[in-house]
Amino acid sequence: MTLIGANGAGKTTLLHAISSVIEKRNGNIQFESTDITKATPQNIVKQGLAHVPEGRGIFRDLTVHENLSLGCFLRHDHVEIRSDFEKAYAMFPRLSERKKQNAGTLSGGEQQMLALARSLMARPKLLLLDEPSLGLAPLLVLQIFEMIDEIHKQGCSILIVEQNAHLALKHAHRAYVLETGNIVLHGPTSDLLNNVDVQKAYLGLD
Repeated sequence: MTLIGANGAGKTTLLHAISSVIEKRNGNIQFESTDITKATPQNIVKQGLAHVPEGRGIFRDLTVHENLSLGCFLRHDHVEIRSDFEKAYAMFPRLSERKKQNAGTLSGGEQQMLALARSLMARPKLLLLDEPSLGLAPLLVLQIFEMIDEIHKQGCSILIVEQNAHLALKHAHRAYVLETGNIVLHGPTSDLLNNVDVQKAYLGLD
């Protein structure tokens, strides 16, 4: 799924609300028939949600391996954790090469890979991604989205907030258009790609 909208529409705020990073004023949030409106961020993770925030949110003074360890701090299945470290390094070979390197010394693309890998260490059912292409060169953006596609193929649902609407619509199955905090349009991405209003407002087409 993807959520698109202009700057200030409330996309990042919505992800923060789902993750309980900010306090909700009204309404409710349900995940798998469970009301998580008042759940703490820790319990949100326990429910199976992981959030990769805009700007990646890595711990710059910790090593790559230490960052990944923080992704599974609520887990106690040590054998499975070791297996997930191996899977993470297999999916992101650059991180394996830099596991003892401080995260702050990584390139922007490598930091985004680390943020993705760290989120997967929690074994999420739903992954919230906020602007995964932000600040990356076009070639790296394509690589990151290929990795996102692979994560989805492995069974993890994904909600992407992405300023590059065309890219987001290309990689999602369903899309929602947010304007000033309200969903004004939603449907299969194929429908939205062919919607004249979406083309004019978000895809730069006349």
